[in-house]
Amino acid sequence: MTTDPAARPDHAPQREFSVSAESGTAKRNDTFLKVALPLLVVTLLVLGWDLVVLINDIPQYILPRPVNVASTIWSDWEILGPALVNTLTITLAALFLATVGGVAIAIGLTQSRIVEFSFFPIAVVLQVTPIVAIFPLINIYVPNIYAKLLLCAWIVAFFPILANTTLGLKSADRNLEDLFRLYGASRGQRLRYLALPTAMPYFLGGLRIAGGLALIGAVVAEFVAGSAGVGSGLASRLIEAGYRLNNARLFAALVLISATGVVIYLVLSFISHRALGKWHESAMKQRGPR
Repeated sequence: MTTDPAARPDHAPQREFSVSAESGTAKRNDTFLKVALPLLVVTLLVLGWDLVVLINDIPQYILPRPVNVASTIWSDWEILGPALVNTLTITLAALFLATVGGVAIAIGLTQSRIVEFSFFPIAVVLQVTPIVAIFPLINIYVPNIYAKLLLCAWIVAFFPILANTTLGLKSADRNLEDLFRLYGASRGQRLRYLALPTAMPYFLGGLRIAGGLALIGAVVAEFVAGSAGVGSGLASRLIEAGYRLNNARLFAALVLISATGVVIYLVLSFISHRALGKWHESAMKQRGPR
């Protein structure tokens, strides 16, 4: 009588070690591809941009070369740096207020159907109305320029957090809700231990969206406000560079805005992964075919 060696219990740890090693290798490969492929695409785009300028002999004042844009960021940092800080300050402040207000109002809406039916349509109206249409009223009734820009950015960033968190709070499993009621859990306990954990992935998804929208709202608000001077942001530098036909600085400011948006998204994605990576399917590493 023969016995299959693979079926012996002493081979189980070896198989588990092999599966663990394959999983670790797959994770490292995924991480490498997530970093390398975007960098490769961006590098090819920049090289293509540079070749187009060189081959067609495009003047600097029409389309600058990437190296000129990079040198402008370095040489004009005394102008662009403070503008970047001002734009980033408004963006982060608007995102913070949108997060606090959106979550608080979402909890209030889900705790009372009367409140939800009364106030949620108002939030929808704010979302669907273009900020350039609302700004003339804000310009009349809000005297401070910083408050104007902050309010505009907040309006743009507020609704995704409100809508996603409200949806998440309503997505708790009905069977678990019945179980909580069966054991006599209070409304606060059901909110803390069931509704809020269920809403966490939805909230973090809305937060990633709101991060980019807060930056867009800050830039658009500054365009509409036409603010200038020491406390102005990158949008003012874009307008100023356009008037002066300084396309190198214009592209430099645009690159800084785009890079800021990418950094905000990456930071919020990292926070989301750290918050959900251990327990939620949307953030856990997907296993490939074995």
